[in-house]
Amino acid sequence: MNMIYGVFNLLFLVLAVAILGMAVYALVHALRVPANAFVAAGKLQKNLWLLILALATLFSAAGALSYFQGFMMVGGSGFLGIGLGIFSIAAVIAATVYIVDVKPAVKGMGGRGNSGPYGPW
Repeated sequence: MNMIYGVFNLLFLVLAVAILGMAVYALVHALRVPANAFVAAGKLQKNLWLLILALATLFSAAGALSYFQGFMMVGGSGFLGIGLGIFSIAAVIAATVYIVDVKPAVKGMGGRGNSGPYGPW
C-alpha cells in the first residue's frame, strides 16, 4: 500500500511542477509585454494580470513544495494539506486563461521590435 502512495505522490509532484512551470511562463510573458498592449487588446490591465499570475505562481509553488516534501518523506505520505487544492486549481485556470486567451491577443502589439526592413525575422 505504501508503494501506491509513493506512485500517487510522484504523479501529483509531476503535475504540481508542470502547473508551476506554466504559471512562471505566464508571469514572465506578462512582465515582458507593454502595458498598452493589454488595453489595446481589450483585456484586463497589466497590473491586474501581474497580480493574478504572481498569486498563481505563489500557490502553485506551495503545492509543488508540499508534494515534494511528501515524496521525500519516508514512512508516510507527508501530505501537508496544500497540494492540488482549490488554490492550485485556481492557479492552473489563471495561467491557462492567460496563455490561451490573453497571450495571443497581446502578441505583436508593441514590445521589442524584431522586424527588419522587409518585415519580421
